[in-house]
Amino acid sequence: MPIYEYHCTDCNNKFEKRRSMSQADAEILCPQCGGDHTIRGLSRFAAFSKGSGGATQAVSGGGECGGCGSRTCGSCARH
Repeated sequence: MPIYEYHCTDCNNKFEKRRSMSQADAEILCPQCGGDHTIRGLSRFAAFSKGSGGATQAVSGGGECGGCGSRTCGSCARH
């Protein structure tokens, strides 16, 4: 099941929720304030692939930090 990212316009909270694809755009309440003014954001993804030499390589799906796929990694200058 995919993990979707949401943003609450009432309290500015960003949160994630694991939901089926058919529920991706269904109404969801903010877990912080209980508000129903939430919007689904663009989600990032990460995948790993074996390189030709057998080494594992990260393949980024974009987002804020393409190198690590995280909002809080210490190796990214953006965080």
